[in-house]
Parts: sequence; C-alpha cells; structure tokens
Amino acid sequence: MTHDEARAFAAEWAAAWNELAVERVLAHFDENVSFTSPTALAVVGVGTIHGKQSMREYWNKAIGHVGSLKFVVDRVLWDADSQELAIIYLSETDGRKRRVSENLTFGQNGLVVSAEVFHGVDG
Repeated sequence: MTHDEARAFAAEWAAAWNELAVERVLAHFDENVSFTSPTALAVVGVGTIHGKQSMREYWNKAIGHVGSLKFVVDRVLWDADSQELAIIYLSETDGRKRRVSENLTFGQNGLVVSAEVFHGVDG
C-alpha cells in the first residue's frame, strides 16, 4: 500500500461508517481479526473481539444504539515496513465529539488482521 492508497482506504472507511454500512467496513477485515476497543467493552462486555463474525455482531449491536454518526478523517499515518495504518479522526456520535485513533495492522492477504481503537476525551 502506498501513502495515497492509505489515504483512499481511510476515506472509504469513513464513508462506509458514515453510511452505517457495516458490511462495507468488514470487507477490509480478515476472518480471524482481533479488534480491541473501549466501546466493545461497554457494548458487549469484552475489550477485545476475536473473529470477523463476532465483530459483525458487535458493530451491528453498537450501531443499533446510535442515532447519528459522522467520522471526519484528520490524518492518515502509514508505515509500510510494519504494514500499520493509523486513521486519526473526529468522531461525532449523537452529538458527542471526540478525537479517535484507529490503528490497523494488515496481513499478507491485504486485509486487517488486528486493530486497536484509542478514544480521546469529549470535545
């Protein structure tokens, strides 16, 4: 992936989330993905989700509680050596704004094999 491709990935990722298109987001993830998020802990009681199907269930449950959602990408950081992408964005969920970093690691198949989300304070 080039830096331009990383920016395009982040733009598509945000667009899919803004449309609440869970399957479009999931298309970029490996079947055996590991996903860590404080929101997962709050929604399903575990901080790390294992497997694409479990992520699907978690995300569908989480968006079921969302009235409005908007992600605006601020920065995209790509490390070709480690195949890691950080998408730093402003999340506005039901009027609650906060800065978030979504850190994705890609496998040899070009899909995300692990991800970790870091939330900032409400803004």
